[in-house]
Amino acid sequence: MSAVKIRGDVAVHSNVMIPMRDGIRLAADIYLPAGTGDADPGPFPVLLERTPYDKTGPRDNERTAADARPKLRADVASYFARHGYAVVIQDCRGRYASEGVFTKYIGEAEDGFDTMAWIAEQDWCGGRIGTFGLSYAGHTQTAMAALRPPGLTAMLIDSGGFSNAYRGGIRNGGAFELKQATWAFKHARLSPAAMDDPIIRQALDAEDIRTWFDALPWRRGHSPLRWVPEYEDYFFDQWERGSFDDYWRQPELYAAGNYDAFDGIPVLLLCGWYDPYVQTTFDNLSGIAHRPQGVAHAVLGPWTHGQRSVPHAGGVAFGPEATLDGNLASDYLDFRRAWFDRWLKPDGEGNSGTDAVPFVRYFRMGGGDGTRTPEGRLNQGGTWRTAAGWPIPGTEFRTFHLRSDGVLTEQPPIEDKAALSYDFDPANPVPTIGGPITSLLPLAVPGAFDQRTSPDIYGARPPFLPLEARSDILVFETDPLEADMEVTGPITVRLWISSDGPDTDFTVKLIDHHPPSSDYPQGFSMNLSDGILRCRYRNSWEVPEMLTPGEIAEIVIEPMPTSNLFRRGHRIRVDISSSNFPRFDVNPNTGEPEGRVRLSRIAVNTVFMDRDHPSHIILPVVRRGD
Repeated sequence: MSAVKIRGDVAVHSNVMIPMRDGIRLAADIYLPAGTGDADPGPFPVLLERTPYDKTGPRDNERTAADARPKLRADVASYFARHGYAVVIQDCRGRYASEGVFTKYIGEAEDGFDTMAWIAEQDWCGGRIGTFGLSYAGHTQTAMAALRPPGLTAMLIDSGGFSNAYRGGIRNGGAFELKQATWAFKHARLSPAAMDDPIIRQALDAEDIRTWFDALPWRRGHSPLRWVPEYEDYFFDQWERGSFDDYWRQPELYAAGNYDAFDGIPVLLLCGWYDPYVQTTFDNLSGIAHRPQGVAHAVLGPWTHGQRSVPHAGGVAFGPEATLDGNLASDYLDFRRAWFDRWLKPDGEGNSGTDAVPFVRYFRMGGGDGTRTPEGRLNQGGTWRTAAGWPIPGTEFRTFHLRSDGVLTEQPPIEDKAALSYDFDPANPVPTIGGPITSLLPLAVPGAFDQRTSPDIYGARPPFLPLEARSDILVFETDPLEADMEVTGPITVRLWISSDGPDTDFTVKLIDHHPPSSDYPQGFSMNLSDGILRCRYRNSWEVPEMLTPGEIAEIVIEPMPTSNLFRRGHRIRVDISSSNFPRFDVNPNTGEPEGRVRLSRIAVNTVFMDRDHPSHIILPVVRRGD
């Protein structure tokens, strides 16, 4: 290994080059416990993080409620080293100090396996290896686990780890998540090509990503990514692959096809309700826990991506209980150490069995008084709950029907004919206002917001009215609730639709509509969850099937799971439309191949809601004695 540097009670080996099977070497920093100034020979339990975000740099999500300053990865690694762990932090292929060419997500399974095999052979490795990391560093974990590398003993996956990237993370309901475009542009600027060539860096710096989004759809060789071809190539590979084929079944993108490899490896999954990986978290939870020897637990908070120490999300506050810090553990460092001590330390498993960890710990949003906090946010409140299964045992799945007069009701429709239509213009899509998103800066921010446009909302236009004022959004609301109602779990929307074009999208948004108050005299429409379906994939992800113009088709949309207490006097609201931009790419309504669109047209889209076509949403209602 490299020369050792002793930092207090931690020995650090920097830029250790670990060989991969193809001869490329990936750089890692290794942190070992040290005695009184000398390196301790070990062996130790080992923790591994594989990241594309610079093994030496700060991490915005590594902070605490008490200290908002981002920690360096070295700080995190040193913490675990001081508690008896060897820690390996590695740059992914083609990133920072590692050799090779970066292709987002692809290749991480074999690189992870080879890294784990190398670690297992080191004298300082005691044989038990745990993996941890957020977002992309969660994806690298499920990728390597699919190959069952030697020594893998426990995992902590935070806001990531693709169960099926086609179902959420890259595509969603057949639509393409445009965070992949903003992520690629940001990180192309940090690529070795841009760092080594000032001309490339200047060319990227001269691009205005907002203006480029105004010009969507892009074409290969004519995009802001063209200056770093490998980034443009992988981006278009993802965008153009609309059908679920073998590309999407690679282990890096499809843990669901490899859950048998996870059997017997304890996995702790962490995510937030306003994070794009909510669905993948629950898919992984179910897929792993139901193996013969599966061990999996999940924690869901009211957070945006990785912001577990923040008691608000966007324009809504959830109270002092909302943070991980002080509620689930003293802070995120101690939270992770408790999990790994359980499974990696010699006496950990005997001290505390899995029964001590609830199957699911979730934060149920809602219960606050709805006033405006001193910081200007809606006080939604909330509290932590536990559940022994998912969906929560005893959940009542209640059907709420859409009615042509805008009412959302549990009474089935009785009309022989009832429908609502609207014009969907791809040139004027519905703007994204919050939601479970990440990496979309500077175009959109995640979280809960009043669904009202303003000049700072990308794509919004004067006179900046509430979204419900748009003619291309169908709004359905219950009467004011007569009693509190907890909705926690998976959501399903079934619609009967038609369009005058060969293809189009339908979107759904679930909203907690607060009544008018002195602080919010126009009420507050708080987004909880949303979903989308590209109609060509209504019957099959593998084999797209165009619509027959004017013919009625049945579709199913699955918004992200959520948990919220709708208070007495509030309304449950459902918005139906055909776009959510820039969260998703906009359907041109022409049926052209995705990622290669040239034309667009206005589509007349219709939702039916009569006796033979009872469009509805199914909500998971949880009854509790408290």
